[in-house]
Amino acid sequence: MIKSSGTAQSLFASLDDMLNQRHVLYRLAHKVNWQRFENMFSPLYCHNNGRPGKPIRLMCGLLMLKILRKISDEVVVEQWSENAYFQYFCGMNEFVPAFPCNASELVHFRKRIGQEGLDAIAEECARLTEEEKRAAEEKEAEKQKQEPGK
Repeated sequence: MIKSSGTAQSLFASLDDMLNQRHVLYRLAHKVNWQRFENMFSPLYCHNNGRPGKPIRLMCGLLMLKILRKISDEVVVEQWSENAYFQYFCGMNEFVPAFPCNASELVHFRKRIGQEGLDAIAEECARLTEEEKRAAEEKEAEKQKQEPGK
């Protein structure tokens, strides 16, 4: 069973309305093919028995942030509770000042998805990093064109 990430409306402002849309994690959140991971990993869950698991986007997002930021399980979980961009990247609509899970749950998720799943997440991180690098280079080249005296 998988918990839904909850998209109900609230009286509070959504993260989408509050965050800087030029922030790297905001942009990357829109570039990830999240449905690919949903399709790949949802068959690994029992949908009608047991305690619901954490949302797939949350768990994949935490693993991706861990890779992109080169931090430990413990640090990614702690920083998620403090960082609205981390939460937005992982599919949250509102800021939640609490840990998303125990760090040990990331270990269990990695075991669940296996090496193939980990490779898919790592490939997506590499693709995102390359896209961001290319975009920065294009932006710099455009800036150089506009400033011919330098």
